[in-house]
Amino acid sequence: MASRSDDLFSGVGRMVVLVDDPDAALAFYRDVLGFTVLYDQTVGGYRYLHIGVPGQDGVGLWLMPVTSDRERELIGGQSGGQPLLVLYTADLDRVGARLREHGVRVWNERDDAGSRSLHFADLYGNVIVVVQLLGG
Repeated sequence: MASRSDDLFSGVGRMVVLVDDPDAALAFYRDVLGFTVLYDQTVGGYRYLHIGVPGQDGVGLWLMPVTSDRERELIGGQSGGQPLLVLYTADLDRVGARLREHGVRVWNERDDAGSRSLHFADLYGNVIVVVQLLGG
């Protein structure tokens, strides 16, 4: 990734997704969506579980175990019902078929000028949008 010397940041690292069961969340993101484990260590009784899309090791999700009742209330709703994440794909039909094969509900399938997309939810109800960009 190219950066200029006056840029404040060199990239996006991790986005936090609150979970109550890191192993169940990992199984969904890894086994259904094909994410890979970027980092998985437990330090002082706290698990640091980072996952990401293959080939983009610097960017990912931190599946963060909740530590309070307030955090637990936010699971699945930390983005207020709006999409939590947008993923890009080269084959939206393949993604849709894979999600359905695993019993994941898919909705809002769209064909727009320049893109195709669909919505689904992870096992906690977080909305995720998958987009296939068309053309050049």
